[in-house]
Amino acid sequence: MTLQERDKKHLWHPLKQHQTHPESLAIVKAKGCILTDENGNEYIDAISSWYTCMFGHCNEYITSRVYNQMQQLDQVMFSDFTHEPAIKLSENLIKILPKNQNRIFFNDNGSTAVEAGIKMALQYYFNIDEKRDTFIALENGFHGDTFGAMSVSGLSVYNGPFEDFLMDVKRIPTPNGKNHQEILAELDKIVSQNKVAGFIYEPIIQGAAGMKIHDANGLNEILKFFKEQNILTIADEVMTGFGKTGPNFASDFIETKPDIICLSKALTGGLVPLAITSCTEKIYEAFLSNEMAKGFFHCHTYSANPIACAAANAAIELLQTNEIQQNIAAISASHKVFQERIRKHPKVKTARSQGVIFALDLDTKMARYGSLRDKLLTFFMERGVFLRPLGNTIYIQVPYVITKKELQKVYKTIEESLEIV
Repeated sequence: MTLQERDKKHLWHPLKQHQTHPESLAIVKAKGCILTDENGNEYIDAISSWYTCMFGHCNEYITSRVYNQMQQLDQVMFSDFTHEPAIKLSENLIKILPKNQNRIFFNDNGSTAVEAGIKMALQYYFNIDEKRDTFIALENGFHGDTFGAMSVSGLSVYNGPFEDFLMDVKRIPTPNGKNHQEILAELDKIVSQNKVAGFIYEPIIQGAAGMKIHDANGLNEILKFFKEQNILTIADEVMTGFGKTGPNFASDFIETKPDIICLSKALTGGLVPLAITSCTEKIYEAFLSNEMAKGFFHCHTYSANPIACAAANAAIELLQTNEIQQNIAAISASHKVFQERIRKHPKVKTARSQGVIFALDLDTKMARYGSLRDKLLTFFMERGVFLRPLGNTIYIQVPYVITKKELQKVYKTIEESLEIV
């Protein structure tokens, strides 16, 4: 039996309707930007396997550091113990995070990083005797699949069966450069009528919404409003973090910094799961007390796994090299050239790019998981390029190590796909 055939006996894949899509492609090797299936076919991973493997698959700098760590310390509980890889990672992160961040809390994926951030905000007010129960989020945001993360997400295609069980969340439009005064007026109304604990947002780019880019100045005015109202702000940088938008973090584009930041995906270069929720010293201090119950009783068994921390330390070191920084700049410039060319195509409604992220919207109605999406996905794969459309949005988020030849093939494949739309 092939791997594909064996897969169907017991496995249940995420984001998949097995009745209509029973097949899953078996990948046996990944190196650099190339995925290889069990039949020897190769595919350029043009979305870095959900924005994780930004330094390329099986990057030897990261794998060698992980190998060395595996010989020394594999796993130890993080409640009573600490270790050098976690300490070093905290030091490396604080150097590159926005200057107001000072505490690092470990999780194991993007959803749980958000979940911890939400709980931090709620308990912060509880600990200072100001019970608050409402969050504010951007329309069409996506923050994960655990219950708190689902609550603040706005894409009902993922959350429909659970909406009756979610927290109270008020939603506001994304700032577009013209509407932030109207948003501020709406926020005045929301804050006057609710006990708001926090505002969660994807800075600059909303990923699952279709790589939608919003206005940095407008977002800054919104964040200033929350600061003035003593409402905590949570930046979900799970998708945007570690150089994808150009600078280290999308929050670097914005003057007003978040109180809490959620990180994962490219944190370890895609090698192993790990996530971080960072926060200011002020938030941390609200949990210091002689009362045990005021501590943050939230934990994951594999918190601060030494092997994962070693991978993250290596990835952060790579991010800061001249080679990777030059590659990010080169990919960004290449995207701008492609954007100007493709935006004139009659079947393209809009095109945009930021850092290594490029997206275009097709000028057609298209279901998020419909037949046209399946047709495009098949078209891409048959030509050796792995792209995964989000509704009518085709997007690119390539590894920093992609070659010019590989990137041009991605562009060409997208252009050719427009003929079947």
